[in-house]
Amino acid sequence: MRIFFILFSLVIFLTGCAAKYQPEGFTGGYSESQLGDNIFQVTFRGNSYTGREIESDFALLRSAELTLQNGFRYFVIVKSVKDSSVSAYTTPSRITTTPGGETYDISMPSSSNTILCFKEKPEGDGLIYDATLVTQVLKKRYRIADEQ
Repeated sequence: MRIFFILFSLVIFLTGCAAKYQPEGFTGGYSESQLGDNIFQVTFRGNSYTGREIESDFALLRSAELTLQNGFRYFVIVKSVKDSSVSAYTTPSRITTTPGGETYDISMPSSSNTILCFKEKPEGDGLIYDATLVTQVLKKRYRIADEQ
């Protein structure tokens, strides 16, 4: 029973560590900047527990929400940058029962989209996102409640 409790606690702890879909904070999140009347840059920064797919999806979700919040319906990504910052952590070395002095690399992914928003669906062959559909699909996939 004790093993079960320890494993259950570990699972709960690790799921709480991944970056959540929220404004940028200590554990990651999204941020945005308006570059023009209908141009925005959206960034989602994850943490070492965030997978590439999640951080990319969360940047796309925030792009869709921002499009709708500003009175637009469609958007295109004119520039997309995937990045990862890497830092290292070395455990302290002490004279104890644990040796310490081990170094761990920590990778924190981020995605940044520069988007161009439209009220009507633009003509063209490029990938044009419907912000309403993107929002519905990604919120359902990640079980994100609508803001009240």
